Amino acid sequence: MLPKRPRLDPVMYIGLQRYFLTFCTAHRRRWFVQADIVQLVSEHILQSAQLFDIAVIAYCFMPDHVHLLVEGCTESADASAFVHQAKQRAAYAFVRKWVGRLWQPSYYDRVLRDDEATLAVARYILENPVRAGLVDSPMKYPFSGSIRHRVEDVLEAACWQP
Repeated sequence: MLPKRPRLDPVMYIGLQRYFLTFCTAHRRRWFVQADIVQLVSEHILQSAQLFDIAVIAYCFMPDHVHLLVEGCTESADASAFVHQAKQRAAYAFVRKWVGRLWQPSYYDRVLRDDEATLAVARYILENPVRAGLVDSPMKYPFSGSIRHRVEDVLEAACWQP
């Protein structure tokens, strides 16, 4: 993987946009099978989201990566700064307790189009553990959820294909 992925025009990361984000662990280490690590990282992601006017709509911590559906809540919301801060803060907290790097450089992002339904994308994220064969129902996976919606409502939404 390239050390830094090409990015969209910086203007695309500001304002009332929705983003499907994926952060991978360094060397694809399976850090996110431990509840204490997931909790620590999720706390820093949520704290960083507040700093940059970003709402975390849905999340799923797979063993070696995390998927997020986030949305800018104000015209000045800054998704790029949020990602940078979230990864940096989580990595710093992680290295204070465990040995090793937490994140791969960069991240994957996709700006959602207006016609892409938020709940359908959230459902896609919450169903990842089922597609990966980790559980037989998204309701059984302990490291995923939605901050904004009831998981049951999300799972009833129409399917989305990336």
